[in-house]
Amino acid sequence: MVVIQAHRCLCALHPKSIVSPTRLFYTSSTRTLQGILTHPVRRSGQPLQSYTQITLSLKSMGAEVTVSSLAANLEQPKCTVIKSPSDEREYEILHLPNGLCALLIHDPKITDESGAHGNNEEGDDEEEYDDDNDSDSDEYEDEDCLDCAQNGGCAMHNDTSECGSAQNHDSGSTKKMAAAALSVGVGSFADPKDAQGLFHFLEHMLFMGSSKFPDENEYDSFLSKHGGSSNAFTETEHTCYYFEVNHKFLKPALDRFSQFFISPLIKGEAMEREVQAVDSEFEGHLQSDGVRLSQLQCNTADQHHPFNCFSWGNRKSLSEPVARGVDMRGKLLEMYDKYYHAGRMKLTVVSGEPLETLKSWVTELFNGIRPGFGSPLHFEWEGPVWEPGKLYRVKSVKDQHFISIIWPFPCLKDAYLKKPYDYISHLVGHEGTGSLFSLLKHHGWATHLSAGVGEGGFERCSAGYMFNVNIYLTDSGLDQVDNVIDLLYQYLKMLRDIGPQEWVHEEIQAMTNMEFQFVEEIHPDTYAVNLATNMHLYPEKHVIYGDFALEMWDPNLVQSMLNLMVPTNMRLDIVTKCFDEKATNVQTEPWFEFPYVVEDIPHETMARWENPKCVNPMLHMPLVNEFIPTDFSIRNGNFDGMDVESPPRVIKNDSLLKLWYKPDTKFQTPRTNAYFRVSCLGALDTVRGYVLTELYVKLLKDALNEMLYLANVAKLESSLSFVSDGLELKLYGFSHKLPVLASRIASFVKSFVPTSERFQVMKEELTRAYRNANMKPSKHSTYLRLQILKERSFEIEDRKDVLNELCVDDVISFTPTLLGRIFIEAFLHGNLSEEEAVTIARVFKDSLASDPLPNAGEPKERILKVPLGLTFIHNTDAINPVEENSAVELYFQIDQDDGERSLRMRAVYDLFESIISEPYFNELRTQEQLGYSLSSTARLTYRILGFSFRVISAKYSPPYVIERIEKFIKTFRKHLDDMTDEEFQSYVDALIEVKMESDHNLMEETDRLWLQIAEKRYIFDISKREAEELRSITKAEVMNLYDTYFTVKSPCLRKLMVCVWGSNARGEDHILKKKSLRNNEVITIDNLSEFKNNNEFYPALC
Repeated sequence: MVVIQAHRCLCALHPKSIVSPTRLFYTSSTRTLQGILTHPVRRSGQPLQSYTQITLSLKSMGAEVTVSSLAANLEQPKCTVIKSPSDEREYEILHLPNGLCALLIHDPKITDESGAHGNNEEGDDEEEYDDDNDSDSDEYEDEDCLDCAQNGGCAMHNDTSECGSAQNHDSGSTKKMAAAALSVGVGSFADPKDAQGLFHFLEHMLFMGSSKFPDENEYDSFLSKHGGSSNAFTETEHTCYYFEVNHKFLKPALDRFSQFFISPLIKGEAMEREVQAVDSEFEGHLQSDGVRLSQLQCNTADQHHPFNCFSWGNRKSLSEPVARGVDMRGKLLEMYDKYYHAGRMKLTVVSGEPLETLKSWVTELFNGIRPGFGSPLHFEWEGPVWEPGKLYRVKSVKDQHFISIIWPFPCLKDAYLKKPYDYISHLVGHEGTGSLFSLLKHHGWATHLSAGVGEGGFERCSAGYMFNVNIYLTDSGLDQVDNVIDLLYQYLKMLRDIGPQEWVHEEIQAMTNMEFQFVEEIHPDTYAVNLATNMHLYPEKHVIYGDFALEMWDPNLVQSMLNLMVPTNMRLDIVTKCFDEKATNVQTEPWFEFPYVVEDIPHETMARWENPKCVNPMLHMPLVNEFIPTDFSIRNGNFDGMDVESPPRVIKNDSLLKLWYKPDTKFQTPRTNAYFRVSCLGALDTVRGYVLTELYVKLLKDALNEMLYLANVAKLESSLSFVSDGLELKLYGFSHKLPVLASRIASFVKSFVPTSERFQVMKEELTRAYRNANMKPSKHSTYLRLQILKERSFEIEDRKDVLNELCVDDVISFTPTLLGRIFIEAFLHGNLSEEEAVTIARVFKDSLASDPLPNAGEPKERILKVPLGLTFIHNTDAINPVEENSAVELYFQIDQDDGERSLRMRAVYDLFESIISEPYFNELRTQEQLGYSLSSTARLTYRILGFSFRVISAKYSPPYVIERIEKFIKTFRKHLDDMTDEEFQSYVDALIEVKMESDHNLMEETDRLWLQIAEKRYIFDISKREAEELRSITKAEVMNLYDTYFTVKSPCLRKLMVCVWGSNARGEDHILKKKSLRNNEVITIDNLSEFKNNNEFYPALC
């Protein structure tokens, strides 16, 4: 796995975050796009480069791939910023007299339906269900999974829809609103040594009202009423604040936002509550192996290095200064006055208003920020970061073993046009033939490998860049750690000996330029955050292009970086469950309080790694990548008169295959998405069949890895997962080589027989996944709720028992049963003709060559009807005995989603969620500080509507949390009573705006349409239909929903509570506390199977 341009995590404080590459912009509406632009050009007072023929030669191990492109005339009026040729937005840089730099972005797609731009002043006045799933993804932890890191999710960990299809949203258009982000050029590196975490604390306190808007909740309440939301995060060298809102209310939102940087109150009475919020955030990550390792790396850095800090902050670090007589509010104001001036601030605003309007608003609202100028903060460092020759062995929370190796590089911020680390990560992280990972897999020593420089502040900062290799080991790999690292250094020796190869650079450059030219749009708030951050990193003209730029080949710089990847410049950590806590040299990390040991690496080992005597002959440079596309033409077909919103249609329907098809007439991009769901016989009939199917999918995915990896490098991605009663394969990316990949996969599946060696590795990995399942209380509570509700589900303990007895012959003998009778439902969408879609689907069907599945296509998943008028509770202890957090979830079952007849019910249900979310957060999180993580969420479980309230708390026991949630629900009736007609209408209008928004890109449209197919609802314009219902919905209907389904005395109440008890809630009175939840009004569920056997189920709809 290669980590190249990982996007920034948008949660508060996220050290060591390595995630999937950011996708910026949207695709072109041009009908013919050929080739790859190597150098985007802009107006700069000189004649534009136009109609220039560019030839890019990709020489892969002697093979040559020639890609020709005709560079278009890239005129960019009113814009000094280089952007993608397919980007229709307009940009303008604005410098205010006080020193603030703003990037203003006019997005022509953010408009009213009439095309009028909103300009609302004060007096003018997604649906995104949290879908439950059937692939048991919630029960497996994703925190340290490299599939999740690479792809933003994996088959085991994705939140998926109720019918098992991984989606981001369920029934409509995603939010596309106005957004703004302001990044301040100071972060946790500037924390005073006597008040660690102070800048993270300041980030929290800044939201607590301003002189102009003194109400603590004014900002969040305003955004909530107008369909928006906000957040912030603290990095090492910058702190970013951002929001999104209906564009008609952008100006008043900017007014509230700007005041945090002009006259924040930083209220003394709010400080204790926000200290608790920071501490709750810290406690929520106490059991995170990745966070713990990151903090150990900080603690053990040179004491003068900026890494040597505790950037999270907690009650201890923020309260001890008070005990020493430090005025913490005065300290906050001192830091704010010193660093929060306009010269350190970069603002991005994205909306549909003309640039002149945005310019006038920003000038009016942000010119009041205190002036300031000067150079950015820098934390230069020379010399070693860590003491060389040391091995840090760390006890893990999860059952896992992984090696983390870091080589510090100098700060390479100014080398962004060369990106030497991308060249190295492309090779070290490669997974094809001849790669390090391929050899480690051959030996059965590793299951995952990632390499590269992440996007987090600890990985890229003025003190240096950190090149990180993570290798996840099998049990035998742990025994062979020295040999694993031997092979890594042999591979690096090979790279140094053959020297930097320009053809590799050209191949990466081709892919990067291709991605830049045809890059797809992302959410405005994420886009605003990325660009506000980039304004600190790149020259203004490259604030967009800088992430993609790979213009210069500098082999000497690459070689110099390779020369730094030596043992004497290495930080080596091994995180493992196999840890001897009784050893004499065990130390305890002071903040997270976990055990570790520091060992000297033997001199002979260091010498062997420094200069390997030979290189394993199985290690060599990558071969030619057959999946690199060269044809980017758009299939025109006969689509000119077709409505862009026309639904998919069935073009093939027989006993084995139902094929849906829709050409891309909206985005006109050279991409195609091909989704296949294969329903099988026996996958869910027994626990044994379930486990065997899981194993088969893992083995197949493992065997396909080298092929799928090469396709992924060529921007043709895939996922293979076990969902519902079978397999789901998704292929998505550039169209040209997608038929080739589909054919190769189909041929492989047809002849696939797993080997004993790979079976043992995959069995070990699945066993480990079972052991690590539900380690987080939040995941555990979701898993238990679904176990109670789903008719077809198998306990993890039962699966473990079955898995322990299986061998490879069991999988081989089960496969004919699994694939002997099948039914395929497929959806092909994008840049392909109807004939091409039929050909691809037929190849896939023929490869399986099975008999039809009986009753194919019939709904199968049944959900329990929680008995009327009663409240049920299930209690359990957290799996991790030292997990301090408890999870409490109150689930209210509402009704069945009956398609057309439920449209109005769904609209009312969504509106209720919009109205309740902000007061719930304000009351229980901001005011009462029950816990850092809480949610009030509409849930859709196999088309059964429900609603859940969840709180994760390390401070309070489940009975107390339940009491506070129920009190809030009870008093919420008064909130509805007191709501004015104008306030109610603002929620209605905001939700209509959300539902009427169109998709950002082809993938979002595909997912939205596929969800309707998977759920067997087939209302492809459901969001617009619900928006029409919203126009006539009254407050009385929302109150009726509340009275019918949420009040204790209602005969229609169906209520289920799940409590996962953390260690802080367990003590001498633990049993008494649990008994306090047992009374005449609450019925305890002790045996899940018995409870389900004694109650009814809804008819299956999907």
